[in-house]
Amino acid sequence: MSTGTHTPAPTPPPAAKPAPAPAAPVRAAVADGPVREEARPPRERPAAARRPAAKAPAPHPARAAAAAALRLLGSGLLRSAAVLLLLAVWETAPRAGLVDATFLPPVSEVARAWWELLGDGQLWEHTRASLTRSFGGFAIAVVIAVPLGLLIGWYRPVAAFLGPLLELFRNTAALALLPVFVLLLGIGETSKVSIVVYACVWPILLNTISAVGNADPTLVRLARSMDLSTPRLFQKVILPSSVPSIFTGIRLAGAVSILVLVAAEMIGAKAGLGYLINASQFNFAIPQMYAGIVTISAIGVAFNQVLVTIERRLSLWRPPTA
Repeated sequence: MSTGTHTPAPTPPPAAKPAPAPAAPVRAAVADGPVREEARPPRERPAAARRPAAKAPAPHPARAAAAAALRLLGSGLLRSAAVLLLLAVWETAPRAGLVDATFLPPVSEVARAWWELLGDGQLWEHTRASLTRSFGGFAIAVVIAVPLGLLIGWYRPVAAFLGPLLELFRNTAALALLPVFVLLLGIGETSKVSIVVYACVWPILLNTISAVGNADPTLVRLARSMDLSTPRLFQKVILPSSVPSIFTGIRLAGAVSILVLVAAEMIGAKAGLGYLINASQFNFAIPQMYAGIVTISAIGVAFNQVLVTIERRLSLWRPPTA
């Protein structure tokens, strides 16, 4: 019996693996919706773009100071250009024969006469006399007119009672009443100060009344709802809002105080800038006359600047205007 060996069947070769499916496209379809792109990672910015911007170097202190000085100088030249032009025309016109130098001497001769008056003390004596009268009357007018204006502007019965009287006197020129003041008070200092007080009261009084009447009613109602007393209401609401209008009247009164005083000093005065101008005219000292006029103008400009500075200090709460 023969023994046979069982031979196993040959193993079939492994089936080839299916080829990998192609990579999915970047776009993915959304059912019943538009096709959108998959979010891609943000690109990394280059290193140069990630660096912070370099700050501009701070200007040198000396250069900054020089630039500020140049700006200030340019602003000053712009503001004084008209005055410098006037002085140039004043100096040139008499020398060129455009006007009679006897009645309008060049500004250099006026400056020389002004310096001589200053040197011998006459200019200071006359200026001191005028400033004493003018500022004294102006101060009295402020003390009288501001409280009276607040009272008239706030209380309607007082305004109704004094209204006709105010209309009568405010339309009467101060210089028209100058003979009356001289007759009643004499030709001394009292009449001159009184005419200044009378002339200065009206601009301050009328502007104060208008300022109180134009106070913001919303702020007034709000202050009343907080149970503020009348003095506190004036302190917190009425006076701060009235400062600009009141100071407009005060500045007008400052100019009026000098103008009216010069006219008053031309009648029965022995000292003052008005007396200096009048006496120089009679003596035909024309340069001295113009020196007195220039002095009055300089005092008026300086006085107005002082009042503007005080107004700015009292109006720091106001936003700066553009």
